[in-house]
Amino acid sequence: MKRRPIARERLAEAYAKARAHLLSQRTPKGFWIGELASSSLSTATAVCALTLVDRQRFAALIGGGARWLLDHQADDGGWGDTVKSFSNISTTTLCRAALTLGREASVAPSEQIDESLRLAERYLERVAGGRDPGTLAQAIRARYGKDRTFSVPILLCSALAGLIDWREAPPLPFELACFPASAYKWMNLPVVSYALPALIALGILQHTKNRLRIPVVHQLRQAAIPRALQKLESIQPANGGFLEATPLVSFVTMSMAGAGRAGHPVVQKAVQFLEGAVRPDGSWPIDTNLSTWVTTLSINALTDAGENLDDSACASRRWLLDQHYRETHPFTSAAPGGWGWTPLPGAAPDADDTSGALLALRNLGVTAESSGAAKAGGAWLLDLQNSDGGWPTFCRGWGHLPFDRSSADISAHAIRALAAWKKDFHSASFVTERERETYTRRMEGAIERGLKFLGRAQRSDGAWIPLWFGNQHATDDENPIYGTTRVLTAYRALNLLETEPARRGLHWLIRAQGDDGGWGGAPQTPSSVEETALAVDALLGCGDVAGSKEALERGLRWLVERVEDGGFVEASPIGFYFAKLWYFEQLYPVIFITGALGRALQVNSID
Repeated sequence: MKRRPIARERLAEAYAKARAHLLSQRTPKGFWIGELASSSLSTATAVCALTLVDRQRFAALIGGGARWLLDHQADDGGWGDTVKSFSNISTTTLCRAALTLGREASVAPSEQIDESLRLAERYLERVAGGRDPGTLAQAIRARYGKDRTFSVPILLCSALAGLIDWREAPPLPFELACFPASAYKWMNLPVVSYALPALIALGILQHTKNRLRIPVVHQLRQAAIPRALQKLESIQPANGGFLEATPLVSFVTMSMAGAGRAGHPVVQKAVQFLEGAVRPDGSWPIDTNLSTWVTTLSINALTDAGENLDDSACASRRWLLDQHYRETHPFTSAAPGGWGWTPLPGAAPDADDTSGALLALRNLGVTAESSGAAKAGGAWLLDLQNSDGGWPTFCRGWGHLPFDRSSADISAHAIRALAAWKKDFHSASFVTERERETYTRRMEGAIERGLKFLGRAQRSDGAWIPLWFGNQHATDDENPIYGTTRVLTAYRALNLLETEPARRGLHWLIRAQGDDGGWGGAPQTPSSVEETALAVDALLGCGDVAGSKEALERGLRWLVERVEDGGFVEASPIGFYFAKLWYFEQLYPVIFITGALGRALQVNSID
């Protein structure tokens, strides 16, 4: 039986409630902070690091973290990355190492830890096919393939806890960090661009524990240690937090301590970061916060909903401009012009956050200062575009590992940002005629190449796969709903929904809708607020695609019901790094549902 469209009054009431909740989270200075989930992975690595540095000095923090892990072990004996995540071999391996080290530090009754470790070992035996160290190590290596960014840290953490042999971890060439940063992309490094601190610290640990059979090579590597450590110290943020990421900071800390360098300045600053990042319940989040990212998402969602932000535009604009990188970044050597995900010292400029900031500045109203920042940000994005036409996250040309490859979601976001500012550069007074012609030509060329990349990246079924977001219920933990909706939003912004790729994507999205009217990360997965809101938003204004009106009405009803029953604030785990690491952010569902419901009220076809 076909149901009647949802009443506009009911839709408006739901939007008002979601909007009010989102605005209640805004600070007086016009930005949002959000809150990332506590992480078993982060907590385990922090416990290991602090134990290896000084178990007596940090006994309280070690004990609090260990007790949190004991309280959050899943019924199957494993741990997931968050309290809502499925157990996985990587996080369980790290938690096992933490509790093994914690047992020696007497952080909890030994019988409680012993029972927890027995359950964990049974879980690992089931998922790895055996419980001997070699089998477990092979399972970890297989999970990540050629990319050693996470496999080596996990294996070395287990080795530091005495659970596997040192030789199970593939070697890392720390000495390559001594070369200029401009040469890294040509060296085929076994870790992604952002993981240079881990490459240095973990590589030195391996070198310390495994003496090479060729004496002259060992001596040459030994001679490279002082310079590599200088590099590590030079790229450490002022607060000690590499990328504001507890796991990365912890892996560096435990490696330095394991190599006999617990007193090194890098370790002391890293420890200060870990002390400041711990939560009252004893846990650590995966990252400090995503404040810049959730602020730009919130501004853009409210603008899409038709809100007039004049009352806060000046404060929000000033705050965003303050986060603009105006100098070469010491960590990634990124040129000035981009934005990172947080105002904190550990962030680095990236394509997704720069695109979000450019769109937010445009939505807040064009001023002379914001136009100047947009000019620099646009040029930064143009320079970052890969030769294949797509955009990577951090570094151009590092094409062989995940974060450094072009991806559909990031590319679509960059295209939207460039297109939003392109017309302003046509008549801008802050650029010369020559600059105007150059910028226009470069933007048009970049957008054209980007669209061609999106066409090639589309799957045969019509969907696109994102890089940063995954879904634990979907095949291979992918999230084609997120990827497809982000690309369709770019096509809509450029008035290209009538093109063949866009139509195929819309048809796929409609077919992917669940029986309950919502969407999950993929067809036949549990519906979530995040994915349903993004799907509804993508379908708004899509024209006369077969089945779109019915799908839209069912999706809107599902969202309105979530607002009415209070479920719209329930965040779902989101995967990134090809869904090998999970987190959830409390503001995501509120932001996405506010944008979707508000935009629905603006579209005439919903009247």
